Amino acid sequence: MNLHLIKLLKNLVMSQLSNTALQIAITQVGKEEVPRGSNWGPTVKGYLNSVGINFPASWCMAFIYWCFNQASTQLGIENPMTKTGGVLNEYTHERLNQVHTPQAGDIFIMDLGNGLGHTGIIESIAADGTLHTIEGNTNDTGSREGYEVARKVRKNTKPIIGYLRF
Repeated sequence: MNLHLIKLLKNLVMSQLSNTALQIAITQVGKEEVPRGSNWGPTVKGYLNSVGINFPASWCMAFIYWCFNQASTQLGIENPMTKTGGVLNEYTHERLNQVHTPQAGDIFIMDLGNGLGHTGIIESIAADGTLHTIEGNTNDTGSREGYEVARKVRKNTKPIIGYLRF
């Protein structure tokens, strides 16, 4: 098989993975920590456990990993993501999957300084470039330390430093 065909097949599988992960993320909108502000509860514990964390912790990256893990299982493929709860750790380890022009199904990465990050999956992009996202560990006021999975609207500017495409 030639290299071009192999690359096309890989992109098709990865596109299917991202689309499936996005559909799974959509099913989680409204899921909350119990109690609010605890970084814990049955649903959040599942997200955190998917990356090997068994205590209350920031969970936005764990949520994204969990969505891709569920999608990988549905599709019968291996999850290509780094198994981590750290946003900036994921971005650093996935250099080959970094892209600069986002599309639906991509993961956005925010660097908030001092080793803190935030992430979510892009649901759609408006004509003006505004990102419509689904994020864990956020809330309607936009906190990176929120209490739920929510739909958000974000400008495609800093502190977003890049995107991951799987």
